[in-house]
Amino acid sequence: RAFWGWLNAVFNKVDHERIRAVGPDRAASEWLLRCGALVRYQGSPKWQQDYNGLPTGPLGKYKIEAIDATDSCIMYRGFDYLDGLEHVTDIKLQKCMYIQDECLQRLSETNNLQKSLQQLKIISCGNVTDKGILALHKLTKLEYLYLSDLPGIREKETTFRVLQQALPNLELELDLE
Repeated sequence: RAFWGWLNAVFNKVDHERIRAVGPDRAASEWLLRCGALVRYQGSPKWQQDYNGLPTGPLGKYKIEAIDATDSCIMYRGFDYLDGLEHVTDIKLQKCMYIQDECLQRLSETNNLQKSLQQLKIISCGNVTDKGILALHKLTKLEYLYLSDLPGIREKETTFRVLQQALPNLELELDLE
């Protein structure tokens, strides 16, 4: 178990040289696929899941529009890869054991995501608490938030009321016990 944690930390190490060399979308794609997530590019209906099958072409041609991090090992350490992404409208975090409040806080403080992210789903991420959900208030373009199976959320009514006040246009769908 310790070995896998170490390996996942290695996969999440940010390579700023690589970001400069190939651009933010390509570098983020490489990071996400290495960690087991999927990406979808603007104008494409299909999800990219094969690291070795990443599309090539002119620098900056493929822009990430959606991220599905189901069962992936993405963690806070790698979130610098999200900084340069300008076209992400949809993120799904499902069964991500390394996602915790700091990750959601970092997500909501990412300027480009504040301008582009419209849909967010957080499902079965056991380390997320009310604090992490409240941090999402900076995602002012967020139109839809789906929360399910989050045992760390204790003050449901208060948390959701505060979030709804901060983001009045937000459609909030809850499946929490």
